[in-house]
Amino acid sequence: MKKDIHPDYHMITVQMTDGTQFQTRSTWGKEGDTLQLDIDPTSHPAWTGGNQRLMDQGGQVARFNKRFGGLSLKKK
Repeated sequence: MKKDIHPDYHMITVQMTDGTQFQTRSTWGKEGDTLQLDIDPTSHPAWTGGNQRLMDQGGQVARFNKRFGGLSLKKK
């Protein structure tokens, strides 16, 4: 195996949206860094089944609706 081609694998802390934390090994960041999640299984509607609205990051939903909002699946 080649030396010095693999990223550093170290311990980090992951903080969920509800404030709970756990430690895991990762190549993200540096040893001891904290990764704060914006969406996780405790808040995402795919796991919770709720009607929570996700924040529109950078207007992507608005841009999609502008491009494809006039389309419908109904036959003319």
